[in-house]
Amino acid sequence: MPALSFPAGRKFDLACLGRLAVDLYAEQFGSTLEDARSMSKYLGGSSANLAFGVARLGLKSAMISRVGNEQMGRFLLQTLQQEGCDTSQVQVDPERLTALVLLGIKDRDTFPLLFVRENCADMALDANLIDGHFIAQCSALAITGTHLSTPVTRLAAQTALAHAKAHGVVRVLDIDYRPVLWGLTSRGAGENRYVADASVTRQLQDMLPEFDLLVGTEEEFYIAGGVAGDMVASLRAVRALSRATLVVKRGALGCCVIEGDIPDDINQAPTYQGERVEVLNVLGAGDAFLSGLMASLLQGKDWAESTRVANACGAIVVSRHACSAAMPTPAELAHWFGGSRNPQVDADAQLAHLHRVTAKRAPWGELCVMAFDHRSQFYDLAREAGAPESRIAPLKRLLVQAAAQVEQSHQLQGQMGVLIDGGSYGADALAGATGRGWWVGRPVELPGSRPLRFDGTRSIGTALIHWPTEQVVKCLVHYHPDDAFALRLEQEQKVLELWEATRHSGNELLLEIICPPALTPAGTQDAAVLRAVKRFYNLGVKPEWWKLAPLQAQGWESLQALIEERDPHCRGAVILGLNQPLQVLAESFAQATNPVVKGFMVGRSLWVNASQRWLANQMDDAAFIAEVAANFAMLVQAWRTRHGNARHSATLTKEAA
Repeated sequence: MPALSFPAGRKFDLACLGRLAVDLYAEQFGSTLEDARSMSKYLGGSSANLAFGVARLGLKSAMISRVGNEQMGRFLLQTLQQEGCDTSQVQVDPERLTALVLLGIKDRDTFPLLFVRENCADMALDANLIDGHFIAQCSALAITGTHLSTPVTRLAAQTALAHAKAHGVVRVLDIDYRPVLWGLTSRGAGENRYVADASVTRQLQDMLPEFDLLVGTEEEFYIAGGVAGDMVASLRAVRALSRATLVVKRGALGCCVIEGDIPDDINQAPTYQGERVEVLNVLGAGDAFLSGLMASLLQGKDWAESTRVANACGAIVVSRHACSAAMPTPAELAHWFGGSRNPQVDADAQLAHLHRVTAKRAPWGELCVMAFDHRSQFYDLAREAGAPESRIAPLKRLLVQAAAQVEQSHQLQGQMGVLIDGGSYGADALAGATGRGWWVGRPVELPGSRPLRFDGTRSIGTALIHWPTEQVVKCLVHYHPDDAFALRLEQEQKVLELWEATRHSGNELLLEIICPPALTPAGTQDAAVLRAVKRFYNLGVKPEWWKLAPLQAQGWESLQALIEERDPHCRGAVILGLNQPLQVLAESFAQATNPVVKGFMVGRSLWVNASQRWLANQMDDAAFIAEVAANFAMLVQAWRTRHGNARHSATLTKEAA
């Protein structure tokens, strides 16, 4: 029997046709679905999970499905696109809603599952819109068994399979048997994985000859073969209809790969051992397995290596909360096979860190950030000007306008950032800045606190539940490694608490360190800061960003070496302003040629003088925006000029003139 042979030179490695839905996972472990209080939202659906997982492993995947013309449909498209999956073949339904799935985690064996798929968009996939020219550009096409369950989706699947056959595309069936989706159980019995049914078997068997690779659990091969409880008989019934390679998933036992005749005993089939791990959530494990399998086969790996990767992907996902979002990256798999992993998957801190920092995320090669997260300083300015405190919020909204003006006039797209508080002063400004493609930071420290305290809460983890994920948690800590022991320990514990909270919430962390002058004699500032950074690394804290006062060139080199040693995935460092004159700040950029320095975050130097006059009614809105924007543009020019960007330098010089 010929082995699988994928056509070379195609634009896409794998196209996935089938379920595309929103998964809503209960966040309370051990709870019934009825008692769940809150849920996390993920991309879901077996085909979508496969497309996502293969893309995460570095291959070119595409999705063929249908979503509603609404927020959930857009969420799914954006999630796939961000992971690198092509969505040009995802149809948008003008009437139907995107499918939803509600899931709970009661215990290791009980996962209440509710499919909300009544007349949903992905089950209305239009066969007339299946593009044969697109499928011809793919090496493989994977179809879910659910899309063989209704006349409409079955026709779409048959159309896609015909195009695939005509163009030599390898055709894969993920049996994906969910009895509830075939109308065989009550709607609340979504977790039921097997109900024998002759009609389903007949419909599946009608399609089996169309595939080159069949993948399923033991129960799924029971339904495909039609002999409940007898694996060999079921596999032989399948083999009588199809010469496809059969991959039987057997959980912790691993999987069997049968390319030829069916043996007398399933245990005599070529078997590839699985991974034994602590299970949190079995949902999505099969999709992860198939992602690893297909990604490896498409890369030319043999069955031994492909199933090794597939079993590892499944083992990693069962230890995590989600399906798609839990899929591992190549860096995680390298760690997994590197010999240094923790046998208890959920206790492997390095694996968790790699999962967070090596998945695709917004690129921030450089950052030019206007900071106005200050609270006490604005209060003092208003009081000095005799202005009511209520004037501070509109002032901060004007600062957003100034930032937007410079973004447009100086082509800062992808580099623009703001730092804004979320309290009564900055809430409106923060809302106006969020969701527009900027880097958005938000402070958590109580201004001036030493030891560190969080502003407005004693439970920072509880507070972060309400933050958009795109907002970066900024924490300023007045810290010196030579602080008194009790003070140092208390501050470190607060930072560790924040670190753990951001790992759970998904927000990035920017840690700003200012060493108190009393403990930092002249000439020792760089050394003190570097010791502080090293101390936090020793504690296991790996923030995405460091915010530091300007260092000497040697200081930046030492910081770069430290980051490369302790956390090479760190985003980098940004320069803080400390209310220094703009010219002094601009000159300090000359020392920041090291690539570890990604930009600057400057506040009072940009807006304090203009704010005093605006609060005193000595300047109107337009003049205020113009002055702050000019100051910000000066620093942008200084930064870009220092980094040799001739195009931007010429543009900014002309504008300044």
